[in-house]
Amino acid sequence: MSAKKLSTVTCHVISSYGNTANNVIHAYRAGGERVVKLLDKRWNGAMRQSRSQLAGGVAKNATLVQQAMHKYSLKGLTLTSGGAQSVVKQVVKMADAGVTTLSAGASRIEDKTGAHVFSTMAHAVLPGALVLDNLASQIEQKSADLASRIAGDNVVVKVAKRATAATRKPRMTPRKAPTATAAA
Repeated sequence: MSAKKLSTVTCHVISSYGNTANNVIHAYRAGGERVVKLLDKRWNGAMRQSRSQLAGGVAKNATLVQQAMHKYSLKGLTLTSGGAQSVVKQVVKMADAGVTTLSAGASRIEDKTGAHVFSTMAHAVLPGALVLDNLASQIEQKSADLASRIAGDNVVVKVAKRATAATRKPRMTPRKAPTATAAA
């Protein structure tokens, strides 16, 4: 087993949770679209059976209202699922940046103090994090399978591959010390 850093494993878990959330959102959208299609089918069948009993204007107005409801239902599904995906993307991005920043800060503290408390704790926690990463990957795969089944034959949800670590280099800009005039 290659030596993995706790921050890398944590970023993988966060990414996996994000992919799982996106899979659930895909399932929500596909399921909602299937419900709308089912309702359309039922509506059209009911209209075929009762059209002879309705006045021409009533049948036309009912069809126009049904078409408007169909349009707004699909638009609502698209807007809510798109908004949810944007939120998930931002949360994953912010959590990843937070883990990376925290890891870099802990490394700097250890370098300055010479005490390696954080790396010792990270080394002790790493086996549990690896188990959690494996579990999160399995949940991600199952959610992708579920989303594909809900979507039917029309859409296939792919599980994102995480070949590289999702970490970034920490900023190394020196921070200025507050001046005496700024403190006053």
